[in-house]
Amino acid sequence: MRIILTTGTAAELALPSSGTPDMGLVVLPDIFGLRPLFDDLCQRLADEWTMAVCAVDPFPGRDDLPAEPDARWEAVTQRDDVARFADFEAAADATGCDRVGIIGFCIGGMYALKAGSLDRFARAAAFYGMIRIPPAGVGPGQGEPLDLLAHGHPDRVLAILGERDPYTPLDDIVALEALGVATARYPEAEHGFVHDPARPAHRADDAADAWRRCEAWLRR
Repeated sequence: MRIILTTGTAAELALPSSGTPDMGLVVLPDIFGLRPLFDDLCQRLADEWTMAVCAVDPFPGRDDLPAEPDARWEAVTQRDDVARFADFEAAADATGCDRVGIIGFCIGGMYALKAGSLDRFARAAAFYGMIRIPPAGVGPGQGEPLDLLAHGHPDRVLAILGERDPYTPLDDIVALEALGVATARYPEAEHGFVHDPARPAHRADDAADAWRRCEAWLRR
């Protein structure tokens, strides 16, 4: 169901169809935003993992944004990490759980890496999140993931990566690992190989393995 966080940002909250959630999970969508794909994903994770799941709108108040990635990257340059982190923590509170993890995909994965700097999240999992902000997304309110992690909790973070993903080149992966971030590398995978089965890049076996690793990491 759609809710409004205490920050004023829209979010999707899903609770298990049966049973009581044993932890909370914040979900950060990809650059195309909060949409039915993520509504369905939240409910699936809530049911399969018995978690209270809350997905955050990455572009609050920007229903006018076109679907083209360039326009969305331009919108990213206007976003501020402080405001985004406030949304993430409000979403964690909305789950009603003390222990909360956070996961993200694509640009949401980049923010999941950044969220590794926050005390609120017990664990984070970043699915093919940009390790360095792409030039199209650099803005005055944006901190680099590596810099934030260096002063945060890199040991709480798992990065799920495709080795054929141009957004996460090998040098960046090595820099991430040097900070103490755990990685799960998939040699044949490209960007976006897990969360959207309709994408040409989707790899069913790798995706299933990545989901298993993610859940195990969140529950550590």
